[in-house]
This record gives sequence, structure tokens and C-alpha cells, in this order.
Amino acid sequence: MKIVSIENIGQEYEVLGLVKGEIVQSKHFGRDFMAGMKTLVGGEIKGYTEMIREARQIATRRMVDEAEKMGADAIIGVKFGSSTVMQGAAEVIAYGTAVKLK
Repeated sequence: MKIVSIENIGQEYEVLGLVKGEIVQSKHFGRDFMAGMKTLVGGEIKGYTEMIREARQIATRRMVDEAEKMGADAIIGVKFGSSTVMQGAAEVIAYGTAVKLK
């Protein structure tokens, strides 16, 4: 499955529709506590970086699964969004346009 953030991929295609994948993910209490301690001294909070990376991968996989069910060859115009749902939990969404290459 070709996944790109641009819409002009140098090939003709038929638009199949919007596809998306989302997840709300959190870290366990121990990691959340250590992240809170890290805010006192500054720097990257690696536990949250890992959490967001993992959530993006899951959201992307779910988007691809949806596109495959539609018979898509590619997903164009892919974007990611995220928001905090509650302390220690984030929502990540991946979305784009499923297309069938000609």
C-alpha cells in the first residue's frame, strides 16, 4: 500500500473515499509518574514520545486496513492529528483519501 501526504502521485487514480484510523492511548501509572518528575528538570519525556509513536503506528495500520477493505492501492493526502483526552492519554488519528490506481 502506497501511503503519501501529497495528492499528485504521478499516476491517474479513482477516488474511493475517506479512510481513517484512530486510537486513544495511555501509559501506565509508573511511566506517567516518572514523566511528571521529568517535567521538573526539563527535556524529552521519552515515555510519551514512545506512546505517541506507537499510537501513530496503530492509527496508520487501522487506516490502511480500512483502505484495503475498499480495494485501494494507495492512500493520498495523509495527515495525522492528535489531542489530549485526559492526563496521560492522547488521541491520535490518521486520515487520507483511498484511491485505486489506473
